[in-house]
Amino acid sequence: MGRKAVLNEKTMQAMEAHIPELAGNAVKQAYYQALTTSGKVLEAVNGKLVETTAEGGQRLIRNLPAPVAVTPGSKRVRTRK
Repeated sequence: MGRKAVLNEKTMQAMEAHIPELAGNAVKQAYYQALTTSGKVLEAVNGKLVETTAEGGQRLIRNLPAPVAVTPGSKRVRTRK
C-alpha cells in the first residue's frame, strides 16, 4: 500500500481552483458521448429546447419559459399542481 499524501491549505486551494475546468470538461465529454451513443442530444440554446444530431442538424422542440431569478442562499419550494 502506498502512503497517504498530506495536503496543506495551499495545495487544497490550488486543487479546488481546477474544479470548474474539470466540470466543464466532464460536461463536454458527456455531450460528445451522448452524440456518439444515441446520435441525439437535447440542449437549451437561447431560451429554446433544441435537439442536436450527430450530423450537426438542429430541430426546435419548444420554447422554454423565462428563467426564474433566485437570490443566493434563499430556499424555494416547488408546489404540486
